[in-house]
Amino acid sequence: MLTFLEVQQFALIDKVRIGFAPGFNVFTGETGAGKSILIDALGIVLGGRAPSDAVRTGADAYQIQAVFDVTGNHSVEALLSELGLSAEDGTLFLRRRVSAQGKSQAFVNDTQVPVKTLARLGALLVDIHGQHENQTLLRPGAVLAILHHYDPELAPTLKAYQEAFDAAQKGRETLSYWEGKNEHREEELARLEDELKEIDAAQIKLGEDDELRETVRRLSNQDKVRGDLSRAHELLSGVEGTQGVLDALTDAKTALSSAAVYDPSVEDLAQTLDSSWETLEDVRQTLSDRLSGDEDYRETLEEAQTRLDLLYHLKKKYGGSLEEILSYADRGRKDYEKLQSLQDEIDRLIKLQKKLDGVLQEKADELTKKRTTAAERFCADILPHLHDLAMPHAALSICFTKLDHCGKNGQDEATFLFSANAGMKPAPLIKIASGGELSRFALAAKTVLLRKFGVPTMIFDEIDTGVGGVTAQKMAEKMALIAKQRQVLCITHLAQIACFADQHLYIAKNSDQGMTASEVTILSRAGRIEEIMRMTSGTQQTESARENAKELLAMAEKEKQHFGN
Repeated sequence: MLTFLEVQQFALIDKVRIGFAPGFNVFTGETGAGKSILIDALGIVLGGRAPSDAVRTGADAYQIQAVFDVTGNHSVEALLSELGLSAEDGTLFLRRRVSAQGKSQAFVNDTQVPVKTLARLGALLVDIHGQHENQTLLRPGAVLAILHHYDPELAPTLKAYQEAFDAAQKGRETLSYWEGKNEHREEELARLEDELKEIDAAQIKLGEDDELRETVRRLSNQDKVRGDLSRAHELLSGVEGTQGVLDALTDAKTALSSAAVYDPSVEDLAQTLDSSWETLEDVRQTLSDRLSGDEDYRETLEEAQTRLDLLYHLKKKYGGSLEEILSYADRGRKDYEKLQSLQDEIDRLIKLQKKLDGVLQEKADELTKKRTTAAERFCADILPHLHDLAMPHAALSICFTKLDHCGKNGQDEATFLFSANAGMKPAPLIKIASGGELSRFALAAKTVLLRKFGVPTMIFDEIDTGVGGVTAQKMAEKMALIAKQRQVLCITHLAQIACFADQHLYIAKNSDQGMTASEVTILSRAGRIEEIMRMTSGTQQTESARENAKELLAMAEKEKQHFGN
């Protein structure tokens, strides 16, 4: 539950720190005193929209902190564990700071977090019901949403339906794709045939483009290579008028052989020169062969360049590499085979789609049936509360309309049919409910849903708009009853509701040195009497008004004891 709310530099509020009690907490005060500002502040710290223009004049930022006791709240504990956070001693601090420039910072127990984390935690901690929330009952889909909150057993049925819906949707998309292909089947076959012929004719070998590039690089420099080889051949063989290396070695070898006749020690040198001559002769012969065999290199170069151009064209058309070209061809062959037997594939998909649609319809009918059963129970549960809220002759049912198609959430459209008075034929809630009746209907719905789901703290922001007298007292009794199970915060202008409070907070505006600020006071019993006098009698502070206020408080205490029993 909410234990403290601290607000600084927000709108009319300079700084307030409010402690909340378990049970029924009521805010009262003159119109414009700042009651709804506190609820707005709480909404901001729970992850709601944070307007930067709400920074109080003269301040650079506003800050809001809410403290909760989450002892035993397993949903909050699980979420905190998921987020890598914890609440020591069961205490959870949520804080939000918003600057005048619009920069927002969010904290959980002084650890900075994304704002959406506050929103996730807030959804498990507080339910804020403002005046505009009544209108959500009239929105399309509201009835179904209420039923799914009311009966958790609808969730697995809806999940099974949605799985069938997704399968049928995917099946329709697949069928549509191939039916579209069938419309241009001949053109597609011709295109694929031409592409496959082009790729197959190229007889691609993986890695050949790298080999071709190396060949082109080498042959493109063949003139320089040939010149260098020719120069080496000339140096070895000699040219007209000059002696080559081999001729010089022959002369040197002859000279050493002659010397060896008289000096056997140079015989080894003569043999070494002989071996070197043979090696160089092999080199000269190889160069001679190369020089006589390279006449056709230009034709080889042209062929390599032509082949590279072809592979580049295929890469540009079918993929960035030879591997991708071959993969494209594999896919093309599969598509070609499918297109050749396309009608058979379409017939198979049509049969499959009929089966999927049949399963979907079964799931839709099952969902409708369970929703109808839940609707009957919900109406039976809510009617006693409507009768308690000064509508003793109220009648309520839920009308289901079957749509001509299945949507993501079923085939149902549901409407509340409501009658507040005896003899009045039930009609759609949106058409006949007054503002006060809608407020009471919303309160009755909250009371029913309280047992099915709920957060520790419920806030009612002027839910009593449009009601008064006995009806207001009945609404007060209902909120006080809720407060036996949940902490309730309520902003009200009605004494009949204020007198049921377990804690009464009074909000007033004060001006000091040209600045206006809202202040919050927790009223004692004497203070409550004075405030209820103001709410019932205005400025007429008579003894009878005082006695009336005391009687209202006494009556409320008696009723609450009755709830306890």
